[in-house]
Amino acid sequence: MLSDMKLRSLHSWSVTPARGRELQEELAKNVEMKPVPPEARLVAGADMAFSKAHGVFFASVLVFGFPGLELLEEVSVQHKPTFPYVPGLLTFREGPVLMKAIRKLRIVPDVFIFDGQGVAHPRRLGLAAHLGLWLGIPTVGCAKSRLIGTYDPPGHKKGSRKALFDKQERIGTVLRTRDGVKPVFISPGHLADFKSSERLVLRCCTKYRLPEPTRLADKAVARVKKEFLETV
Repeated sequence: MLSDMKLRSLHSWSVTPARGRELQEELAKNVEMKPVPPEARLVAGADMAFSKAHGVFFASVLVFGFPGLELLEEVSVQHKPTFPYVPGLLTFREGPVLMKAIRKLRIVPDVFIFDGQGVAHPRRLGLAAHLGLWLGIPTVGCAKSRLIGTYDPPGHKKGSRKALFDKQERIGTVLRTRDGVKPVFISPGHLADFKSSERLVLRCCTKYRLPEPTRLADKAVARVKKEFLETV
């Protein structure tokens, strides 16, 4: 049952930007980096979309068997944001709709992949790290672009990787998931580390740049948004 996930409620999502930054600095101290359990057999992908014209967020969460990546469950929701767009504080805007979707799950995943950052964040609390603390299970961030940090380009072959640094601190991995295709930016969320995050994402990539859980979550939420727009 979903109650087995031990969902937490760590704070109100309706805070000022200044309080949001304080919360990020406080919560980041609780993020724990450790290997994703190798026996993980259920992986979830989450993604969201926004209708600017109607001020509505949409979120989809898909759960897959692992390593076969067979789809086992799909849930979607919509939600009106209560927090403004502030760079670096996007989880306060996007977190409520994602948690609303996650609460609908009947299957408890062993690990989540989010389309976003983990600890590769100015205050080390991107979306995957922040929600990982709420969920209490391993979370990994897999972003299509860099938020912060510097790196040397990885090689052109699938599996090539380079560390992502913020000054002298490692905060993620720049990972090539297909030969000659732009890399993705991997960073651990909560209860994950660099090596196991890289391994999980690579094993979830089939013939596309993005791992199947988030790639298909993106397609699902785009469909949900399209269906909503056709009815308004």
